[in-house]
Amino acid sequence: MKRKPHNKLKNLEESMERIGFIGLGAMGRPMARNLLRGLRAGGGAEMIVYDMNPDAVAALVAEGAKAAGSIAEVAAKADIIVTMLPDSPDVEAVVLGPGGLADSAKAEILVMDMSTIDPSVTDRLSKALGERGHGFVDAPVGRTVTFAEQGKSLFMVGASSNDFGRVKPLLEAMGNTIHHCGAPGAGIRTKLVNNYIAIVMNQVNAEALALIQSFDLGLQQTLDVVNGTTATNGHLVSNYPAKVLGGDLDPGFRVKLADKDLNLALDAARAADIPMFLGHAARECYGLARAAGHAETDWTVLVDLACARAGLTPPRL
Repeated sequence: MKRKPHNKLKNLEESMERIGFIGLGAMGRPMARNLLRGLRAGGGAEMIVYDMNPDAVAALVAEGAKAAGSIAEVAAKADIIVTMLPDSPDVEAVVLGPGGLADSAKAEILVMDMSTIDPSVTDRLSKALGERGHGFVDAPVGRTVTFAEQGKSLFMVGASSNDFGRVKPLLEAMGNTIHHCGAPGAGIRTKLVNNYIAIVMNQVNAEALALIQSFDLGLQQTLDVVNGTTATNGHLVSNYPAKVLGGDLDPGFRVKLADKDLNLALDAARAADIPMFLGHAARECYGLARAAGHAETDWTVLVDLACARAGLTPPRL
């Protein structure tokens, strides 16, 4: 089946493609809301949404979206379908399962998966959809829920040039930084590299902050020093001050999701025969955090746990 040509859309207002959105969780809901606002502001195409949580669907319907009663209904009505789901089995079920997108669409569709999943599943989805005449884009999200709420997400996109052109206006409505990383599959692999660094560094920073407490150093003064050298990183500059160091452990990025993403990176590294010594050590720390009842806590809780193991007062700015 011949793909729709990209007509060099410059912004979302020029697009009249019907948009489907499946997965309205902590990250998906604000992204879908920003996309819907962009569509409505431009008088563009309608958006149809589906989620297992009826309250999440109702919230988007109240802002102008159309509710779908099933995944198959989304497939039948939308041209481009965005999926934002928790894990690999969820995405595979939605796309390739009974009543899923691949076999329910009445015509050609383009699926853009924004979940963080196993890259081998991404490859399988891309191949299966292509064999049915459908398009596929992987566009996992960088940055946290707070950024998603502000429309400042970062996207790592794996797509053909034509499909990238079709989804770019949607991405621009949901975020402010878009990287076309290569062909389908390149986006999720870039995300695993990014998350591996961030998730392992979270534990390294937690231990460093415990050491600061142990030395009885001034917290802000020491951070000023560290952030002025090559030791600086995003956790210490922005993430920690906004979360754990301010006493806020409400989940922006949950421990269980960090643990899941780290395991995806380690599994991919094992398949490539690349040893990841620090990664395996960090995985043990996330496992301990989950065992201590922090699966649903913000991942910066590792700072407090590192201090607790040493009998130290958690640092606060």
